[in-house]
Amino acid sequence: MFHRLLRGLLAAALGAAALLVPDARPAHAAGPSGPGCDPLAPVECLLPFPNDWYTRPDPATDTGRRVAFGAAVLPRATAGRPVDPTAWNRSDGFSPGSTLIAHVPGLDPAATGAAPITGIGRSLAPDAPVVLLDTRTGERWPYWAEPDANATDPARRALLIHPARNFRDGHHYAVALRNLKDAAGRTIAAADPFAAVAGRPLPGGHPLHARQRQLRPALQALRRAGVRTEGLYLAWDFTVASTRGLTGDLFTIRDDAFRRLGGRSPAFAVTQVTDFTAEQDPRIAREVTGRIDVPGYLNLPGGPPGSVFHRGRDGLPRRLPLHTQLATFRCEIPRSAFRTASHPALYGHGLLGRRSEVGAGNVKSMAAEHNFTFCATDWIGMAEEDIPVVLGALADPNLFPAVPERSEQGMLNALFLARALIHADGLSTDPAFRDADGRPLVDIRHGIGYDGNSQGGILGGALVAASPDIRRGVLGVTGMNYGLLLNRSADFAPFQQVLDTSYPDKLRQQIVLQLFQMVWDRGETNGYASHLTDRHRVLMHIAYGDHQVANAAADVEARTLGARLIAPALAPGRSPDTVPYWGIEAVSRGQLPYRGSAMTVWDSGTPTPPLTNTPPDGPQYGHDPHSDPRNSSAARQQKATFLTTGRVINVCGTTPCTAAPAS
Repeated sequence: MFHRLLRGLLAAALGAAALLVPDARPAHAAGPSGPGCDPLAPVECLLPFPNDWYTRPDPATDTGRRVAFGAAVLPRATAGRPVDPTAWNRSDGFSPGSTLIAHVPGLDPAATGAAPITGIGRSLAPDAPVVLLDTRTGERWPYWAEPDANATDPARRALLIHPARNFRDGHHYAVALRNLKDAAGRTIAAADPFAAVAGRPLPGGHPLHARQRQLRPALQALRRAGVRTEGLYLAWDFTVASTRGLTGDLFTIRDDAFRRLGGRSPAFAVTQVTDFTAEQDPRIAREVTGRIDVPGYLNLPGGPPGSVFHRGRDGLPRRLPLHTQLATFRCEIPRSAFRTASHPALYGHGLLGRRSEVGAGNVKSMAAEHNFTFCATDWIGMAEEDIPVVLGALADPNLFPAVPERSEQGMLNALFLARALIHADGLSTDPAFRDADGRPLVDIRHGIGYDGNSQGGILGGALVAASPDIRRGVLGVTGMNYGLLLNRSADFAPFQQVLDTSYPDKLRQQIVLQLFQMVWDRGETNGYASHLTDRHRVLMHIAYGDHQVANAAADVEARTLGARLIAPALAPGRSPDTVPYWGIEAVSRGQLPYRGSAMTVWDSGTPTPPLTNTPPDGPQYGHDPHSDPRNSSAARQQKATFLTTGRVINVCGTTPCTAAPAS
């Protein structure tokens, strides 16, 4: 059903985009040297990215700066409609997971010696050709660099520099590219604008005088760190958004909604109860559906797809007067709950899916084997009904803010469902959640857990971070940062067709993905990761060679969270990395069971994923292991122990964890 719907909507989106192409500007006409563009990068406006050239001082923000994109600098789609920068200009800096984008004609990263994904440690070498420097602390930042493998025009191939762990919220970074080489080993000379800016002081009337003055502090910080001006190809600086800038929208609606709720349970209504015989379902005894009343913060009554936040004069989300969002839920109660009250848990569904996924076989097995009642609500904003908006946003970025903002309302819906599940006057008081003798089927005394897979893992970290009730969450086959994930995901192929039509130029596509991430941070784990484990614990389950959620994005998440690796993670020789899982500390056997956040890698024998920013597409990449961990009884045992006790146990002994390929 999902794939038929997606195919139909994709055809409609491509048809609509095609009608707009005749009026489009040439593929490379984006005013690269037009008003507002950084004069250091004459090839394409917004490069290099991210870049404090596109911010302004603002003492009212936590960083002291504010993003200040003009509409003329944001890349238009083929439709030619200007992109309203308002949603981006609410930011007081750039994404903590920003991929840095530069354009270096003729660059050969291997000849240059740039740190690849298999050798992240090389990024911190004293003579590394790419230097990322935290100017506040003087710390060098780890990364890997790669050319955009999707580029169709070598003359417009992006250099992509990915932080190996997220940049620190609110910090300022300087970037240096030095001693860059072409395929013949020749040093690539700096472009004239940067050579002038990095050289002698320019007179006040010089067109680059203001740019030189703005860049001077970054160049000075680099010199203090041992990066000399001689040999520089390019340098620039950027500010990372503050924690409040990243989380403020979601935490504002959460705090307001729970203040309105006070000590009460959310209002709810049970709409259907279905009891199953053991022959009909040996694992689940009862299915309950209903709805929860949640304060609505979206600008359209009912909060339909395409809605964005209703905002006050201060720019923060405000409840639309008298607006209530109805969050429909579904719960699966196991047979074991009729013997011993079950553990309550929320389930987070997969990519653009529905709450009905709580009835999947692996969830039922987890419920039956470990006595969990799982409840789910549609993750609006990234649910099946939002597919037209997601497709539309790829053709017109003006539509994109609806995706993360409606997702944040969806998180609030889930937070209210969690509260209703564990409140003394909540769902447990309804006969649907009691047996024939009136005994409760859900034990509300010990809190509630979270278990999500795929999209439920990618967004689930933000939900756990925001929850006043959830202390532990399992993030299954997870990663973070869609700006990093999409190029590497087999799931993105149909959406890529729309992006190719709306932005045929691959260099510009990379900029668009990073612009999306700046807004997406507010509605997925990437914007919350640096503080997620301050008060919460998570267990990450990873499928080695995952075709849908790239392992690289999971590794960045683990480093950012400070999650420990359950070792041994892979058999010797299995990883192509010089140092497998560089920067992720392993849990020693003496530390087990471990009482912190951790990552377990499950290996189904799938070949190593591509080492480029491309998906595992083709028979050489074998079976997609994306569903294998959740279908492993050992993985479910580890999850259940963590959710109920907070302890991470090693369920694989002295060997790496393996999962049989799901049929």
